[in-house]
Amino acid sequence: MASKLDVAEARSRFPALKQDQIFMDNAGGSQVLDTVIESIQTYLSRTNVQLGATYNVAKACTTAYSNAFIPAAKFINAGADEISIGISTTQLLHNLSTALNFGPDDELILSKVNHEANIAPWVRIAKRLGLTIKWWSAKDAKNPVCDLEELKDLLSERTRLVACPHVSNITGTITNVKEIATAVHQFPRALLCVDGVAFSPHRQLDVKDLDVDFYAFSWYKVFGPHISQLYASSRVHSEISPLCHYFKDPVSLDVMLNLASSNYELTQSLPCVVEYFGSDAQAKWEQIAAYEEQLQEILLSYLRSKPRITIYGEPSSNKDLRVAVISFTVKGMKSKVVVDEVEKRSNFGFRNGHMYSHRLLQEIMCLEDLEDGVVRVKEEVKGLVKVLEEVILPN
Repeated sequence: MASKLDVAEARSRFPALKQDQIFMDNAGGSQVLDTVIESIQTYLSRTNVQLGATYNVAKACTTAYSNAFIPAAKFINAGADEISIGISTTQLLHNLSTALNFGPDDELILSKVNHEANIAPWVRIAKRLGLTIKWWSAKDAKNPVCDLEELKDLLSERTRLVACPHVSNITGTITNVKEIATAVHQFPRALLCVDGVAFSPHRQLDVKDLDVDFYAFSWYKVFGPHISQLYASSRVHSEISPLCHYFKDPVSLDVMLNLASSNYELTQSLPCVVEYFGSDAQAKWEQIAAYEEQLQEILLSYLRSKPRITIYGEPSSNKDLRVAVISFTVKGMKSKVVVDEVEKRSNFGFRNGHMYSHRLLQEIMCLEDLEDGVVRVKEEVKGLVKVLEEVILPN
């Protein structure tokens, strides 16, 4: 059994937490580690030159940048040649959709539980190439999931790609990616693309164990800088037409898909994130999951007790079923009003809206005002529950 997370020590590593602001919007982006900040500052101060030259500072610059790919790949149990680093998950998936080889009769299966980052690139390429899209919907409006049986009804010999989230950035419910991968790979040409942005801050990642073909996540959700990472299994590299200049040798996914190079100063800081988890990363992740389970139970217990409140996602705090991304609506109150009233009474910072899961809120949850959307919060929950009790008065 993993030891308890040292919360005080963990908080001390994030300079932003020393100010008078409680960050409850971590689902939108985490705060940044002290060592990451220092690494970026040092790089810009001492080694901010173009890659590839032979003078000493350029060598240091090139080494720092190139060496970052090894730990960044190891973070998800991948090879350095299997990852590409870019400005956002959305951009990386657009690059992938443009480069992936398709046939005229191919079908794409897109989950409506997805963030738009894992929908829009595939819709765009399908329209451009005349491909067929099959929509993978969900029956439960309150806890929509990527149901395996519904997927099986959509899969066929013409399936080229299935796109789904590891965790919905609205509901926090965990998708069983391994069983989906098994079902998808029963069809020889079918590939699985998973959006791991909402999962990656909460649990350890192992893309080989998941058996996915493509997996994307954002480092700025995992204590790092504002860049993202895409994995593509080496077994499918031959199915990608490189976007790089013709004279480039496509020796890695990053060369194949990156239209230039990723941001130097941010990329070279990634080893600092990996180092934070230490030599026993599994134990650290287990501590995080256990602590999150305790925290989310405080809020979920309160929300379950209020008849006016609808929780969207897994209603229990079970860490095997959900992560600490919690969304809800209050009958008779606009979500924006809930946020505004809490912020008037406290220094809690969180938000409302559709969080770029537009289709999920509109077509499955059937919310009328998508811009108002749901209220989404994370952590510092005892104080939040107290303030919510003041804001959400009984009818």
